[in-house]
Amino acid sequence: MDISPGYLVSLTIFAAIYALFGLGLNLQWGFTGLINFGHVAFMTLGAYTTVLLSLQGVPLLIAPIAGAALAALLGLLMGISTLRLREDYLAIVTIGVSEVIRLIVNNEDLPIGKEWRSGVFGIQGFPLPLDTWNPNLLMKLLAIALLTAIAALALWQLWRWIDKEWRQAKSGGSTPIGSLLLGIAGAILGLVAYVAEAIALYNYTYKAGLMLLVLLVLTVIFWGLGRLVNSPWGRVLKAIREDEEVAKALGKNVFWYKLQSLMLGGAISGIAGAFYAWQLATVYPDSFQPQITFDAWTIVILGGAGNNVGTLLGAIIFWTYYEVTRFVLPGILPLDDARLGAFRIMVIGLLLIVLMMMRPQGILGKKEELTLGR
Repeated sequence: MDISPGYLVSLTIFAAIYALFGLGLNLQWGFTGLINFGHVAFMTLGAYTTVLLSLQGVPLLIAPIAGAALAALLGLLMGISTLRLREDYLAIVTIGVSEVIRLIVNNEDLPIGKEWRSGVFGIQGFPLPLDTWNPNLLMKLLAIALLTAIAALALWQLWRWIDKEWRQAKSGGSTPIGSLLLGIAGAILGLVAYVAEAIALYNYTYKAGLMLLVLLVLTVIFWGLGRLVNSPWGRVLKAIREDEEVAKALGKNVFWYKLQSLMLGGAISGIAGAFYAWQLATVYPDSFQPQITFDAWTIVILGGAGNNVGTLLGAIIFWTYYEVTRFVLPGILPLDDARLGAFRIMVIGLLLIVLMMMRPQGILGKKEELTLGR
């Protein structure tokens, strides 16, 4: 198994992208109770908008913002037409919309530079952020300092969670052994990743720059969402999740709040789509299969619905599992790649079933805030 700095940087990028993607879904479902099975549609729009605009000469700072705005517009259109439906119908409509968008970009001609080309051939050779940046020693040290600040914030969040778990367990007369072990494992894994990422930044490559950029964006969005969900606006979303009739009785415009949640979650996922395209350095319609939506659901359920820290933890656990099994299982099971891929999905499904039986609220979720099974 490759544990070189370059590999760990790539793993960090994927985990951060899926954490962004999961934060958008967590806002829609974990905090508002909207069941969205077509969440990948927002990522698709964000990725394709960013790539196509950058090929037309739009600056890379503006292109992903436009992609996020278009994803939010999709959320508006989906919300206007679906949010008055019951939960099961809403889920069916959203997954249908995501497949329609994927089929459109697969079958329609797209403006690739100065020519039009069928979407089935994908898009390659588009501009990448920080691709041509050649930092001097001072800039490398500043980049490592920024990475250190982000790592310190993550460690602080981990310590706050361990302290909270310890206090709750102590008041209940028990010892949170599982929480302590998880926290220690997270700290060790984070330390290994930090060292590898710092080395990669010192020996600068494009992927190292992209890794720092996506971590910075993830930190800002995580902080902003934390402020929002703990504000009166966020408390209204939670009230809608618990019982929207009560929120209506209190004079809240439930439809408008749901629409805002769908749009903001879509915009965040659109930004994740831009980073997804930059990480892959090529975009194909098959890169946005419905499976990606259910990967995000796995992440949110695993970490705990309605908990943004849990979403980050879920993304880390998901990608650690995904990569470890990719290297370990071929030496254990005599299966080809296609069957191994299906087996890995089956195993994580079984693990989720066990988790839902033992701790349905997820690792960091609260049982009283659980929206599954209503």
